[in-house]
Amino acid sequence: MKRALQDVVFASEKRKNVLLLLQDGPKKMDTLLNAVDTNRQSLLPQLRILEEHHLIDHYDDTYELTTMGKLVIDETAPSIELMEFLDTNIDYWGTRNLDFIPSILLSRIKELGNCRIVNPTVTELHEMDKEFSRAAEQSESLYGVTNYFHPNFPGLFSKMAEKGLKVHFILSEDLADKLHSENYGDFNKLLKNNLFSFSVYPGKLNVMSFMFHDNHLMMHMLDKKEKFDNKYILCENEEAIYWANELFEYYEQKSRPISEHIKPDLASEPLKT
Repeated sequence: MKRALQDVVFASEKRKNVLLLLQDGPKKMDTLLNAVDTNRQSLLPQLRILEEHHLIDHYDDTYELTTMGKLVIDETAPSIELMEFLDTNIDYWGTRNLDFIPSILLSRIKELGNCRIVNPTVTELHEMDKEFSRAAEQSESLYGVTNYFHPNFPGLFSKMAEKGLKVHFILSEDLADKLHSENYGDFNKLLKNNLFSFSVYPGKLNVMSFMFHDNHLMMHMLDKKEKFDNKYILCENEEAIYWANELFEYYEQKSRPISEHIKPDLASEPLKT
């Protein structure tokens, strides 16, 4: 009696991995053995099951997907890749509030790749990630969407301004109001600098912040109870930067220039010294 295809694909790591490997084209047996890290005696029974279910063919010790095999793996590969991505940090992802990510990007979250979960020590809580900051100073620009103004932002912004690098930030309405009311003079200097671009997002931001530059993405997410536990993720692959840029553009399209948000009485205040 034939097994259900779902069991054929998912019930064995060896079978699943062979199908994923063959998605790129025919492979010799030795190539499969090395990739799956097993021996011929262990792999052959799994290959026979795949052949019996018409998912692969073989000739001269070379294996390839059948037409049906291609159809099945093309449909299941994205799900497999997503599950493997989530498995690397299942407790972290399973406890995060992901509502700030639009559905089209959430379905592609595996593009973030092998990100690190960083849990800073007590002495590091008020410091920005050093690796991210150093790399930001060497990048052409810095992008961010944030609910809070990190105490290290002014120093980082100053260094980037000295080097002629651009900063593009989207602020929550509460943060924009807070910056104007409590630190207007310093913030006004940033607003007048052509290297800096600030916008205001009119809705609720269900994330503490996400920032990215040429090489890194850093995201401080809330948990499911909308609380912040200091943990953040740091990603540094090209696909993650493209993904982050699309997320920024999503919020940028819904935001307005900060000049349209500034209240007249605040806009007319003199700079504080």
